[in-house]
Amino acid sequence: MTYMPKRNQVMVTEESRNVLDALQRNAKENIAVIAKECHMSKEKCSRMIRHLEKTGKIWGYSAVVDEHELPYKKFVLLLKRTTKKYDEATLDRIEMEQFKKEYEPLGVRIESSYYLHGEYDWLVIFTAADLVHAKKFSSILFDHYPGIAEKVNIMEILYVNRVHFIKNPDQSKLREYI
Repeated sequence: MTYMPKRNQVMVTEESRNVLDALQRNAKENIAVIAKECHMSKEKCSRMIRHLEKTGKIWGYSAVVDEHELPYKKFVLLLKRTTKKYDEATLDRIEMEQFKKEYEPLGVRIESSYYLHGEYDWLVIFTAADLVHAKKFSSILFDHYPGIAEKVNIMEILYVNRVHFIKNPDQSKLREYI
């Protein structure tokens, strides 16, 4: 009896995790640097990245930008759902892309959306010009999904200390908010 396949599967998982970690720290880094950091050849590293993309473990790539340099503000919306059972039509519309045409004219862009376990059930990180537009987005959400939310809280993000594993290079701005 041999245990080689099992060991190789574990090793591939560990190697994949190393590549994912390196990409999360800096996806724009040269493949040779990532490969060296992960203790593998450039060819193997490239092959592994293509495989991770093909299998959906990597969804895409994004730039981390200085929020203070942009003409919009970032908000967090927390939604606590009701205990009401949803009908099929509501479940079919639950994806926020379905009502994009209603919130995009407000200048709202959804950055991230998470289904949660805890006091709140949904967390949406989005950008808008100001709090007025953020509240209009919340109203559209209530109109689009009637009876779905028991409670909604909107908070403005004032400072980002770390995002996508990357630390903000201007830590001095934090002092302005504390």
